[in-house]
Amino acid sequence: MKARGAVLSRRIAHAATVSNWGSLHVGERVEIIKHAHVIAAGEVEEVSRSGNVLWLVCSGAHESQLFMRSDGVQVRRM
Repeated sequence: MKARGAVLSRRIAHAATVSNWGSLHVGERVEIIKHAHVIAAGEVEEVSRSGNVLWLVCSGAHESQLFMRSDGVQVRRM
């Protein structure tokens, strides 16, 4: 049986925001957070080489959405 602290630590680590957007992979499921609210969720379509721009295919949408780090959004893996 795992210690409770180990399980909670793993959950917190999984829910942490992604500081390096360049580490995201195509198809990875993420949430976009702004002012502590989830404003979008879906799959990564593409990330710029600089890691400052992210294209996301949102659930139920047919077009991608563009998110920029400079807009103050954060990315969290699901």
